[in-house]
Amino acid sequence: MLKGVAINTVASTLSETGTTFSSDEDLELVRDAVPFALKLYESILESAPKHQDLLRATCSGFTQYAYAFVQADAELLPAVEFEQSQAKKDRALKLFLRGRGYCLRAMELRKPGITSALQMDPDKALGWAKSKDVPLLYWTGASWGSAISIGLDKPELVADSAAVKALIQRALVLDEDYENGALHAVMISLESVPEAMGGSKDRARKHFARAVELSKGLDPSPYVTFAASVSVATKNKAEFVKLLETALAIDPNEQPATRLATLVAQQRARNLLARVDELFPDAAFPISWSW
Repeated sequence: MLKGVAINTVASTLSETGTTFSSDEDLELVRDAVPFALKLYESILESAPKHQDLLRATCSGFTQYAYAFVQADAELLPAVEFEQSQAKKDRALKLFLRGRGYCLRAMELRKPGITSALQMDPDKALGWAKSKDVPLLYWTGASWGSAISIGLDKPELVADSAAVKALIQRALVLDEDYENGALHAVMISLESVPEAMGGSKDRARKHFARAVELSKGLDPSPYVTFAASVSVATKNKAEFVKLLETALAIDPNEQPATRLATLVAQQRARNLLARVDELFPDAAFPISWSW
């Protein structure tokens, strides 16, 4: 009994939101440290498999690590190194799915049968969710959506797009301001897919504007996400460059608690700018842009 109490205490401590990683300014230090932390989380979960907060934190950790470091490494590689880039994307996909697995475990504990319900009738599956569930809805959607975005060649994954959108839309209804517009930032990606897949560039632009408003322009992620998804899809080179330059002009020290996320987004902005001729091989200035 005492062992169980101790394990749950450790699990609760680990799952609490802190700034040890999020406020760090050394990306390489965090890159090296996070894998150990994730394996620690997994080892604790073996003894506390039903600890919902730690399940969510583990999901969040795998999702952020895969995005910030593994997928980012893939994007750095030039087109001629396709095999190496694809290998890193495949690893990122596995990590996103690994993270999703922990979130879905937490979701099942919260609402048994929810995974099947989301895949069968996503619009009606989440009526039970309350404001306290928003972090879990967000990270389930973020991990699942990230997996889809990097695995568009896998029909079985793409088929779950409606479930991801339902998770984020329900969270928006419950707490639109969550993490200063993070939900709207996710919706940018979800709405950037072709109309045949349920996307809408106009809706993506509205979510972008709202994400910038809620973050007071201090979060580079909406700019980078919109540039990488909508601007590339619409072949708008001028808008692409302007958005990324705006993202890079944000001072990471304006919000110390999210310094690391700002640096990660800005690193991606640099990577994308370095590939501008590859992404827009036939584009020439000037091309109009508007936010």
